[in-house]
Amino acid sequence: MRDDLLKSGIGMTSQRTRERLLERLFEEGIRDLKVLEAIRRTPRHLFVDEALAHRAYEDTALPIGHNQTLSQPYIVARMTELLLGGRELDKVLEVGTGSGYQTAILAQVVERVFSVERILPLQERAKTVLRDIDIRNVVFRHADGNWGWPQYGPYDAILVTAAPPEVPAELLTQLADGGRMVIPVGEHEQYLTLVIREGDQFIRHQVEPVRFVPLLSGVMNS
Repeated sequence: MRDDLLKSGIGMTSQRTRERLLERLFEEGIRDLKVLEAIRRTPRHLFVDEALAHRAYEDTALPIGHNQTLSQPYIVARMTELLLGGRELDKVLEVGTGSGYQTAILAQVVERVFSVERILPLQERAKTVLRDIDIRNVVFRHADGNWGWPQYGPYDAILVTAAPPEVPAELLTQLADGGRMVIPVGEHEQYLTLVIREGDQFIRHQVEPVRFVPLLSGVMNS
């Protein structure tokens, strides 16, 4: 990751502000050191509009346009920690590239990320930011995330950044035996859910209540 971009930013984007965010995440129960280090290194202010850069290191969600949001750092860290489960991961499918911030965190703790996004302008901007901070182990697909990316499956893990009413069956088929999926599920009430595949069985654990944008069908080109 390029040092000039890592060090860029003043005031609310300073390294001291980032360290305070890490302290808060630790207090909230995040313990995976690889995840914490990835968040420390990643310049979150580059993933939001310049007008919101001063809020980038608050533990809050921020708008990124197209009725989408950049998840709060705690949720990003929690989902990544759950996905890893203390394991080394090779192939990970991400459904919902969004701003690319969650993608950037994943890319620093796993070998390869396959990221699907239905909104083309968001995907193009995410590609640019990730390239600028020298993250090169991500490949992108512009497609309906409900269908995943079967061409490269099965995946060691799948992370979904928008909430369907139920876990999409097509995504379950792309999860490797022993793999883990972390996904927000529900409409009026959403719960972060951990799905672990054991052969033909999918063991589900409700983790905590969350609020995500819905996982929609179709694609948008502009």
